[in-house]
Amino acid sequence: MSAQLVPVVAAAIVDEQGRVLIARRPPHVHQGDLWEFPGGKVEAGESARQALARELREELGIEVQQARPLIRVTHHYPDKSVRLDVWRVDGFGGDVPSGQGQEGQPLAWEPPAQLGNYSFPAANLPIIRAVQLPDYYLVTPDPGDDAPAFLRQLECRLRDGIRLVQLRAKSLSAADYSALATQCARLCENYDAFLMLNADPALVASVGARGVHLDSGRLGSLNARPLPAGQWVSASCHSHEQLEQARALGADFVMISPVSVTASHPDVAPLGWDRFQSLAELAACPVFALGGMSPSDVTQAWAHGAQGIAAIRALWEH
Repeated sequence: MSAQLVPVVAAAIVDEQGRVLIARRPPHVHQGDLWEFPGGKVEAGESARQALARELREELGIEVQQARPLIRVTHHYPDKSVRLDVWRVDGFGGDVPSGQGQEGQPLAWEPPAQLGNYSFPAANLPIIRAVQLPDYYLVTPDPGDDAPAFLRQLECRLRDGIRLVQLRAKSLSAADYSALATQCARLCENYDAFLMLNADPALVASVGARGVHLDSGRLGSLNARPLPAGQWVSASCHSHEQLEQARALGADFVMISPVSVTASHPDVAPLGWDRFQSLAELAACPVFALGGMSPSDVTQAWAHGAQGIAAIRALWEH
């Protein structure tokens, strides 16, 4: 393994249809013939943002107008180590060349859900997940004994744009949870949203959910990934050790908490944004900030390495 960490910038360029631009690497370079997100090495004296603008100008002939941090990925190949600063680009001037870029590289616009059909370098795999995930992760309050009212509110939130939901219902029996999860999965499917179950991973396939969320107890009890690669695994993490466990299990994304003081756990000391960012840097996947979060915190979250924010009350009642 190389001791030198090569700084690289990459762009997830998203068009008005929600498609993402990918490019194929030349056959003679490192990881040749694989697809990637456009970008390149950061030159001496450049910031990541400056390198982003230069690389997209050179490779595609476009000018970055609107961009924000998406994810930072450190990956160790047998022959080199790279640190990828990845930006989401939602606005640019000029036209992306049709078919191939300025340097002759093949290009393709693809919906995020289709990116798994292409072969990417290993370092790009967390970027694919970040592109597929939304900015907000709704954790449901306990439904109590009024499932119809719960489902009405869930549909209201889905109609308003929520696309990632964790069904957290600790008070329900296994049978009642399964019945409610089946109804929630149907609702989420109607709105092209993803449902994660905070329950036994074996329930995912039977109710038609997207994956499972592991609370810290279940995370610590596992020694292997509980679901196949086609289904998602997320996890609650509060420490470096739990992040290492999530990495070992191959979690697709995690929640780190508590960032701020919460009404439900007022006696727990918050991490604060600086500590959150330090932990997020250790994650090998997208990270949601949880604990005292509201939609207005999402820009702050992005600036500190988060995919977005997760919340119960602020997203359920918003």
